[in-house]
Amino acid sequence: MTKLMSECEIGESGSVKKVSGEGRMRRRLFDMGITPGAPFTMKKRAPFGDPIEITLRGYELTLRLSEAACVEVEIQ
Repeated sequence: MTKLMSECEIGESGSVKKVSGEGRMRRRLFDMGITPGAPFTMKKRAPFGDPIEITLRGYELTLRLSEAACVEVEIQ
């Protein structure tokens, strides 16, 4: 199933399918290790939903919902 990373529920795992966005935003996501094929697990969501925390490439990464909305993922 394909969805945006910002729509994932706690505990869901999958892999990055596509990174959209423009310029700085896209480059920043790539610099953080969010590249096509990278496996991830959704760990936490802040009380009001923003930001979220994922495990990616062996480390914990916190993303704003606006950043996570630029990442299309395949849920396993």
